[in-house]
Amino acid sequence: MKTEKGFHPDYHRIKVVMTDGTEFETYSTYGKEGDTLTLDIDPKTHPAWTGGGQHLVDRGGRLSKFKKKFEGLF
Repeated sequence: MKTEKGFHPDYHRIKVVMTDGTEFETYSTYGKEGDTLTLDIDPKTHPAWTGGGQHLVDRGGRLSKFKKKFEGLF
């Protein structure tokens, strides 16, 4: 089977630097061979990855209005 040139992404080795300074190498389509990707958000500590901070904050009563509107559905 023939593939068109440029059809597949260019995977190459890059270095990833975590917010705590630790580093690792991986393959990515980011940048070019040998580039460094410095993370702003660390998956070892950020709630999106760790599951922390799962409480909802009710700003301006929006959560209360939603709960009241849909209280019989769930």
